[in-house]
Amino acid sequence: MSMLKNRLLLFVGIVFFLISCQTPKTVWNIQDYGAKGDSLTLNTLFIQTAIDDCSKAGGGTVLICDGIYVSGTVLLKDNVRLKVAEGAKLIGSANPKDYQTIDPFTDAVGQQRGKCLIGALNAKNIALGGKGIVDGRGHLFKRDELTKTMKKLGVDKNKLKEYVNNRPFLVRFVKSSGVKVTDISLRQPAAWTCHFFQCDDILVDGITIYSHAHKNNDGIDLDSSKDAVIKNCTIDSGDDAICFKTTSPVPTQNVQVSDCRLKSNWGTIKFGTESMGDFRDITIKNCYIHETRGGGIKILSVDGANIDNIVIDSIQMEKVDMPIFIRLGERLRTYRDAPKQNVGSINNVTISNVVATTWDLEESRVSPPSGILMTGTKNHQLGAVKLENVQIYLPGGGTKEQSKTIVLEDEKRYPEFSFFGVLPSYGIMGRHMESLTISNLLIQTEAKDERLPLVMLDVQNQQVVGAEINGEKYQIQ
Repeated sequence: MSMLKNRLLLFVGIVFFLISCQTPKTVWNIQDYGAKGDSLTLNTLFIQTAIDDCSKAGGGTVLICDGIYVSGTVLLKDNVRLKVAEGAKLIGSANPKDYQTIDPFTDAVGQQRGKCLIGALNAKNIALGGKGIVDGRGHLFKRDELTKTMKKLGVDKNKLKEYVNNRPFLVRFVKSSGVKVTDISLRQPAAWTCHFFQCDDILVDGITIYSHAHKNNDGIDLDSSKDAVIKNCTIDSGDDAICFKTTSPVPTQNVQVSDCRLKSNWGTIKFGTESMGDFRDITIKNCYIHETRGGGIKILSVDGANIDNIVIDSIQMEKVDMPIFIRLGERLRTYRDAPKQNVGSINNVTISNVVATTWDLEESRVSPPSGILMTGTKNHQLGAVKLENVQIYLPGGGTKEQSKTIVLEDEKRYPEFSFFGVLPSYGIMGRHMESLTISNLLIQTEAKDERLPLVMLDVQNQQVVGAEINGEKYQIQ
């Protein structure tokens, strides 16, 4: 009986052993590779090795938990999810030599780009998530801080300019597909926060971005990418909050943005300025924009982009500079050695169900402010634009003299509404347009504004129905 019992126990043990051997590994903990969450140890190699092993085994989760982990660039590989667990932090190294450049390029303001803390190149089915924090510590890349770091590390001081210019992004995915960024806090990069270049099948859901550590602190940049969903995000950025770019002739297309809370020091929802490739089939709905210094909705084609089929609906704005700015220009800057494009177009844009309140006179970037500016150029008109159910509340304060202002064309200048100065209209100025349709418009000033309510110059087909401006009805057929 005892022998039978022992044989039975042995058999059961063998069965459990075989089952355990067949159970695939799903989690790779970076601590098992030697990583230390002491906020001092450089963990780049440990994290990268865990990612590589995870991908080679067919995929799974690389786990960062229980501590503060310093790292340079790590690159996600096929079928890997990098999870920063609640209570854990991944922070960027202070040493600029710890960052890799992938797919380098020069942006619209002449800055060298390509470095990042977390990146991917030609990867499939990758993800970044968790309830933890990724912090780029971008303040360490300001000139004074970087000078101290380089002296401490004995780095050649002649490289200072290079390191100041080519500051690392926080997250950067290049030519990758099946990309998810969910439920994570992204903070304080030295440049852009989350950049997708020539990626497809993208989901960004439930993330929080706080980005004010340096210059050019964009939130989310979709660059020559397609088939993307961005939703339920909270973004507070020093530069553009959600920005559609094309730094290549490849278009950005088929994008849905919804239910986001956005704040910016430069622009919240923006197309451009990098705009070589087209923007099409993009829908933005149910977003709240607040305390924005550089414009609420900005649609800009200046490098050759054809912008078509854009729907922006159900947007609330509080304390913004110019709520709506649409600009077709002739700058025609090139990127990545691509050939110069012809002047582009902006067509089939519908902006509806918008309620916007601007800053007061003392806080406005252009004072007194205006509600909407839409302008093409003498040789290249805007196409069809529709404004439906739009309410804009302004402080007023304009003078009769300002109503006579001649607004410069500036076809080739960087496209920014503030460069045009105080407009002759406090409500809407439209210029060089093929078709403008306005229905159910309300514009109200708190104080008297002696500028014109509407200024339409070279607008070929205009229809204004149901418009009320400071209590007066306007109708143009």
